[in-house]
Amino acid sequence: MVFDYILIRDEKMLISFFEEFPTKENLSKLELIDWPTNLYLATTSLEDFLKIKASIKNKFVKDIIYWPILRRIEGYWISPFSSRKALLRIFNELKGKKVPIMLDLELPTTRNPLLYITQGVNFCKNKRLINMFIREYSGQIYLAEYYPEGEKQEQILEQFGLHYNTPTVKIIKMVYHSLHDFNKEFIINEIKRGQKSKINNFLLGYGLISPGINQKEPVLSLKRLKEDLLIAKKNKLNEVIIFRLAGLDKNYKKIISEILNSK
Repeated sequence: MVFDYILIRDEKMLISFFEEFPTKENLSKLELIDWPTNLYLATTSLEDFLKIKASIKNKFVKDIIYWPILRRIEGYWISPFSSRKALLRIFNELKGKKVPIMLDLELPTTRNPLLYITQGVNFCKNKRLINMFIREYSGQIYLAEYYPEGEKQEQILEQFGLHYNTPTVKIIKMVYHSLHDFNKEFIINEIKRGQKSKINNFLLGYGLISPGINQKEPVLSLKRLKEDLLIAKKNKLNEVIIFRLAGLDKNYKKIISEILNSK
């Protein structure tokens, strides 16, 4: 077991990308990628995801992960406060499938706060529904979660249905330095805590190098991206995912190449 673990940890770190808006223009940035990577694509249906996936020919893309998003009125992200009909729709389309999937576990505060009222009555049922899907789905599941704040805060996330401690899932903690002022020691401590509980199934989300759905988010400096990637590499993370592909340019690529080729 120890030997297997060492083999896993010695693999080269994957530097992957989220893409919230997989348009032809945004996906054209794949032309800049010449290292092994994963791609996390947001779409409102499995059918749309499979069509886009079929169009991607870059040989360096190892895996393409389905990131289901809901309509704004339904909550956009996945949580027990999301529309129950929307959750059932997403989970039913995945029955019997093994498509790798990422659930973006976030509250609907900025999309449709009325859901706290209309779906409050469904909170417990929705939480059980999400938990059951995570435990029973045959494919690989990734869970994108709010940035880490320690073990106690993670227990609060679990109570709100925004963290599910299932051994087989891969946890992606969203450490977005362009939005929050995390210090180096905090990130390192959280990586160690995550690795202790999830071993090689603990990942980090970095960014933002391009704004997301809110459109006004600040972007990450080249210097900060380099520092963040160095922290991940030195602490032997298997994978980091950068938000998002659309922001990739020659300058960011240069930083990524430097990190991948450094010892």
